[in-house]
Amino acid sequence: MAAQQLFPWDKETLRRHLSVLRGEKAPSKVLQNATYLSSARKAWLEGHIWIYEDRIVYAGKDWPAVTTETEIVDCSGKYVVPGYIEPHAHPFQLYNPHTMAEYASLRGTTTLVNDNMFFFLNIEKEKALTLIEDLNQLPTSMFWWARYDAQTELEEEDSIFSPSQMKAWLEHPLVLQGGELTAWPKVMTGDDTVLHWMQYTKELNKPIEGHLPGASARTINQMALLGVSGDHEAMTGEEALRRLDAGMTTSLRYSSIRPDLPVILEELLEAGITDFSRFTFNTDGSTPSFYKQGVIDKTISIALEKGVPEIEAYEMGSYNNARHFGIDDEIGMIAPGRIAHLNILESPQNPVPEAVLAKGRWILKEGENYYPPRDFKWSSYGVHPFMIDWHLNEEDLHFSMPMGIELVNSVILKPYQMTIDVTTDELNEDHDQCFFVMLDRFGKWRINTVIKGFGSSIGGFATTFSNTGDIVLIGKKKKDMVKAFNELKNHDGGMFLVEDEQVIESIPLKLFGAMSLEPMGNVIEQHERMDQALKERGYPHEDPVYSMLFFSSTHLPYIRITQKGIFDVHKKTVLFPSIMR
Repeated sequence: MAAQQLFPWDKETLRRHLSVLRGEKAPSKVLQNATYLSSARKAWLEGHIWIYEDRIVYAGKDWPAVTTETEIVDCSGKYVVPGYIEPHAHPFQLYNPHTMAEYASLRGTTTLVNDNMFFFLNIEKEKALTLIEDLNQLPTSMFWWARYDAQTELEEEDSIFSPSQMKAWLEHPLVLQGGELTAWPKVMTGDDTVLHWMQYTKELNKPIEGHLPGASARTINQMALLGVSGDHEAMTGEEALRRLDAGMTTSLRYSSIRPDLPVILEELLEAGITDFSRFTFNTDGSTPSFYKQGVIDKTISIALEKGVPEIEAYEMGSYNNARHFGIDDEIGMIAPGRIAHLNILESPQNPVPEAVLAKGRWILKEGENYYPPRDFKWSSYGVHPFMIDWHLNEEDLHFSMPMGIELVNSVILKPYQMTIDVTTDELNEDHDQCFFVMLDRFGKWRINTVIKGFGSSIGGFATTFSNTGDIVLIGKKKKDMVKAFNELKNHDGGMFLVEDEQVIESIPLKLFGAMSLEPMGNVIEQHERMDQALKERGYPHEDPVYSMLFFSSTHLPYIRITQKGIFDVHKKTVLFPSIMR
């Protein structure tokens, strides 16, 4: 890929931009009499914004000499701010990167910086890199980060995270940072492989994103010494200040599993913080229904409600991110040379835009969605349906392990000693223990145990949505679990909830069994129905989707269900190995 894609204007195009500014050529659009945010002056200025194709060529008091065929938009009484930037997106949470980009952009978040994990683990390198380049042809600017580890125990991790793979991703111009660094404990205890790639990231002059939940000030300072530039895991104002004091860009989270932003802002203001220039916002890959509130527009709204000054709040959602990633000469400001990502607001007290320009084209105007339809040929990039060409057999639902797993909140698993009879075909509904099976996607191995704390009256539930892409079955009744598995197989992946051998709710996930092809609005409705159905059947925590995603994630305590078996995260040992089928 040519470096010009990060700076996407060739010499001929740059000459045309100069011609517009010199009065020899008409701009494509002019936003007339706008009150616009100047991040250079930290002030609201009044003037005209000239746009040529996808780029701002001028912002100020002057009027273009030539306006033939120019679209002139009267912005008197309106406020114009840069398109918002989401610095920490996981665009695979039932939705896919394309549908998430459209949904976010229509609410003013016109730039996403995305997790590469799913593509990295599942798609051949050249196809994956071609895919991220083609996604950047959308009106939304689509950037990425490069993982150093899989945040689980994989059977062939060394070959997956090979030097050629790591170099290709880290060097790619659309990859803005390394991380997020979930394997920091390994680095702290002597893992030089990850440290090598961290050093290489710094040589490329790219930041490193940490993943430091609950970390002490001592740990945070050590990670800063090793090159970590920013972190998004603060859950309190005090934790945010620890990161700030270590010189890190501190991203404040408002997500479906950690909606901490309002409290963090209150505590930062109480602590006397007046300069928010090293803070940003993120939604950390929230599940679909959470985004009904909005994306980065919602975080700005919360900041304004809590008393963060207007300009600071908008820059936390735009300019501060661009500066952190070193792309503020291209994005995040209203100034000559920047991509024309612009939100037109009725009032600076309401960050929900009434009109949106993305790369200089209208995607929202007068209440109409103009985001261009695009039939993404996912299969050409190696993104396929989840094909199951093997059968579930009776032995797959045999349970004899003495230890169970307890889900103590949406994502934390602890071991517990089972006290129920698991040799029956059904479990009673007077307790919250269910059969649990993880099956290799190719049918090679299985792990059978009991899960406590997931539900009390779930007949059968099956999903292909997991961190490793393997299959999870949960339920009280083996017949319902078999039915749910067969629905999964017949629909090429997804989530299926069965009761008395009838499907109650389903979310088909046609892309790798993890992502839907449906528009975001449809996915939100399906997610809401599934969430409600599971909670009606005893799921007691905030977010069942996160529970499924993180069963295998070894960056979380205390035990995990991995491809190698039930894994003790603290001792880094396999307690019970997976069984070959």
